[in-house]
Amino acid sequence: MSYSTDLFAEPDTLPAQRFRARLARTLIADGEGFATRDVPRLPLTLEGVPGDRHAGHARPADSRVPWYPRGAPIRNARQLTLVAPDELEAIAHRLGVPEVRPEWVGANLVVEGVERLTWLPPGTRLHFPGGAALAVEGENAPCRHAGAAVARACPGVAGLDLAFVKAAAGLRGLVAWVERAGEIAAGTDVELRVPAQRLWRR
Repeated sequence: MSYSTDLFAEPDTLPAQRFRARLARTLIADGEGFATRDVPRLPLTLEGVPGDRHAGHARPADSRVPWYPRGAPIRNARQLTLVAPDELEAIAHRLGVPEVRPEWVGANLVVEGVERLTWLPPGTRLHFPGGAALAVEGENAPCRHAGAAVARACPGVAGLDLAFVKAAAGLRGLVAWVERAGEIAAGTDVELRVPAQRLWRR
């Protein structure tokens, strides 16, 4: 078998990193819709946050995964949603509204002190005091449902539901799943472990 010489070429690589941030707020979606509310702490099981609308080992396939039949059970890698205050401020600025609050867009965790939170790669781990840990699945793509929530909160601005999708691109935060159960609390530190990254291309 012959191999391309490119197979043995050194890939473009970023080294692994570790740094600390702050878990500013913890929220739960336990009412109607996907809006969240503040709680001082969140218990985490391997199914997610008990009582949260996104908890569960599995979830039904939706428009984010069009390669599966709609409604088919698939692994739930979207148990929690993470956002950053500076990114929400940037979205609000793009939309021309005073603010975009984490609870409007269904956030579970507000993480401070991470530049470009949304750009963290899949496989990043968040380790919390006491041992609980999350694994980042990837970027949370903006959708009209979140845009509609922003529009309801800012009724004086027309077209926010659609405008949000474009304004929040690259700023909407992350989705993650529970890798190790435990309890997490607002106001505590979190250690982020970013894996080494290699640029894959054909």
